[in-house]
Amino acid sequence: MILFASTILLSAFLLFLVQPIIAKQILPWFGGSAAVWTVCMVFFQALLLAGYAYAHWLSRRPRQKTQTTIHILLLLASLAVLPIIPAESWKPAQGADPLLRILGLLGAAIGLPYFLLSSTGPLIQKWFANAYPSRTVYRLFALSNFGSLVGLVSYPVLVEPWAGAHTQSWVWSGAYALFVGACSACAWRAGNLATGPQPAVQNTPEDTNTAPGARQIAFWLMCSALGSVMLLAVTSHITQNVSSIPFLWVLPLTLYLLSFVVCFEGRSGRGWYVRRVWLLPVLALTVGMGWGLSADRGVLHIHTAIPLYCAGLFFACVFFHGELAASKPAPAWLTQFYLSMSAGGALGGLLVALVAPHVFNAYYELPLTLLLLTLVSLWLLRGKRLVLVVCLCSIAGAGYYGWKYFDVMAKDTLLMTRNFYGTLRIKDSGSGTEEVRRLLHGVIMHGEQSLDPAQRRIAGTYYSAGSGIGLSLRFLRAPGAPLKVGLIGLGTGTLAAYGKAGDTYRIYELNPDVVQVANRWFSYLKDSPATIETVLGDARLSMEQELAAGAAQQYDVIAIDAFSSDSIPVHLITREALDVYARHLKADGVIAFHVSNRYLDLPPVVRGIADATGFEVLEVSDDPNENVGSSSTWVLVTRNRAFLAQPDIAAAGQPIAVQSGLRLWTDQFNNLFQILK
Repeated sequence: MILFASTILLSAFLLFLVQPIIAKQILPWFGGSAAVWTVCMVFFQALLLAGYAYAHWLSRRPRQKTQTTIHILLLLASLAVLPIIPAESWKPAQGADPLLRILGLLGAAIGLPYFLLSSTGPLIQKWFANAYPSRTVYRLFALSNFGSLVGLVSYPVLVEPWAGAHTQSWVWSGAYALFVGACSACAWRAGNLATGPQPAVQNTPEDTNTAPGARQIAFWLMCSALGSVMLLAVTSHITQNVSSIPFLWVLPLTLYLLSFVVCFEGRSGRGWYVRRVWLLPVLALTVGMGWGLSADRGVLHIHTAIPLYCAGLFFACVFFHGELAASKPAPAWLTQFYLSMSAGGALGGLLVALVAPHVFNAYYELPLTLLLLTLVSLWLLRGKRLVLVVCLCSIAGAGYYGWKYFDVMAKDTLLMTRNFYGTLRIKDSGSGTEEVRRLLHGVIMHGEQSLDPAQRRIAGTYYSAGSGIGLSLRFLRAPGAPLKVGLIGLGTGTLAAYGKAGDTYRIYELNPDVVQVANRWFSYLKDSPATIETVLGDARLSMEQELAAGAAQQYDVIAIDAFSSDSIPVHLITREALDVYARHLKADGVIAFHVSNRYLDLPPVVRGIADATGFEVLEVSDDPNENVGSSSTWVLVTRNRAFLAQPDIAAAGQPIAVQSGLRLWTDQFNNLFQILK
C-alpha cells in the first residue's frame, strides 16, 4: 500500500511542479504573454489525455507481465530527455506561429516524461484495484490531486524564491529519476501480485454497475470540460490585467485541483460534495463574478478581483467535479472514467486556447461559461420547484451581467480584434476639440490621440512633455543633431510625435495587430517627419539577433514600454536584458523604463539591475493636467551624469530607495510576487 500510494503522490507532485518550471523558462521567448500559459495548459491537458488513454489501453492487456514490461521500458527510455532544459534552437523567428512553436518545444523538452507521469495515477490505481479489490481505490485519486496541489503550491513559496531556472530543472530531473525507480518497482510488484494468490473479493453495490452508456460518458465529458473552461477563462481574466506571473497561474490551478480532493476524498471515497449544501453559494458567486466583469468598467482592484474570481472558480469546480464524483462507476470501469474526464478537460482547454481566439473578438469565454453553469444547475434540479426559482434568478443575473460586459466591450467601439497576444479595441470619446481616439488592450488604455487637427501631433497620455521619456527626448538632443531612438512597444505610436527631420525611430513590436492599428487608426507614425522603422517580433530576441549580426544600433534613447494590459514581460527587466540594451546604446544615451503599474512596484527592480551594471537611475513621476496627459512613472537609466544634472531633469526626478531583501533579477531568477503592492 505504501509503495503504490507514495509513487502516485510523487508522480502527481512532479506532474504539476513541472508546469510552472517549464512555462517560466519559455515565457520570455514568446513575449511574456499570458497566452503562453494558456497554450502550455492545453499541451498539458492533451498529454494528460494521452497518458490516460495509454493507461486505459495498457490495463486492458490480458497479461500483467506484458503491461509491466512495456511500462518499464518506456520509463527507462524517458530518462534520455533529462534534464528538462528547453533547447535554444526553439526560440521563435520573426513572424513564426507562437502556438505551434510552443507546442513543439514542450513536446521535445518534456513530452515523454510528462506522458508517463500522467499515466501513473490511473494505471497504478487499476493495478491496485486488481490486487486489492476490497479497498476503496478512488481515495488514491484524491491523494493524486493532493500531491498535484502540493507541487503547485510549493513552486511560488519554496522553489521560485530560492532557485534559478536551470537549478529548478536539474532538481526536478533528479526527482523524476527517483520516480522512474519507484514506478518500476510498482510495476514489478503488480506483476508478482497478479501471479500470486488473489485476496478474496468483497462485492460492493458499485461492483454490480454495468458498463457506462453513451449518455453517462457525455455527462462526464460535459462536467470536466466546463470545469476546464472555467479554470482557463478565470486564469486568462486575472492574468491579462495583472501579470503573467507563476503565482497567478498557480493559484487558480491549485483551487481547481483542491476541488477534486474535496469531491473524491472522504469516507469510502464519496467526497464532501452535497449538492443541496454547495449549490446556493455556487450560484451566488456565479452572479458575483458576472457583476465583476462590468463593475468599474471591468477594472476591479486586485484586492477585490482575485478573491472574487478565485472563490467563484473553486465553488464552480466543486459543483462540476462533485457531479462527476457522484456519478463515478465501479472500479472495473475506472480507467474509462478517468479517460472521459481527461478528454473533457482537454476539450475545454482547446475551446479556450485554440477556438475562442479565432471565433471571439474579445474574452467572452468567462461570461458564457457562467451562464452555462446556471443552465446546467437548472437541468440537474428540474422538478424541484423551490430550487428552480433560485436557478432561474441566477440565470437572469448571469445573463444580465454578461450582457453588461458585452456592452462595456462593444459600446462606441470602432474596432475590436483578438489574437494570441490579447484583445485590442479602438474607441472614440468626447466631442469637438476634446474628441479623442483611444487604444485599449484588455481594459487598460494604451494610448490616445486627439482628433482635432490642431492637436493631433501632440504627445499625450503617458508620454507628455513632463514624463520621463518626454524629458529624455527633449533634453538629450544636441543642437542641430538628429536622434536615433529605439522603442520597445508601439502602442499608438505616440512617441513618434517627438521625431524631427533626420531622426530615426526604430520600433520593436511583438503583436502584428498593433502595427496595423497604429498605421490605420492613428496618425502619429504618418505625421512624424522622422524615419520610422518597424521590427516585428519580441524586442529582446530581435535586438540579440542584431548584435549577433554585428548591427549594434547606437541609440541615443531606448524606451521600454512593452505592456500587455498591466502585465510586465519580466525578461525585459533583467540584468541580461539591460546588457543587451547597453550594447545598443551610445555612451551618453538613456534607457527609459515605463513602470506605471497598479499592482507591481517596479522601480526597485530597475535600480537593482542598473546598480549591477554600473548605471545611475532616476525615477520621474509625472501627474499632469488630464487635458495634457496621464499620470506616469518612468525610470531613467544612464551613465550620462551631465544629463541627470540638468535642472529640469533633476527637479523632476527622485532617487529610488533600495528594497530590503529584493534579489537581483536575472534570466535565471526573478520573482514578481515579492514586489506586489
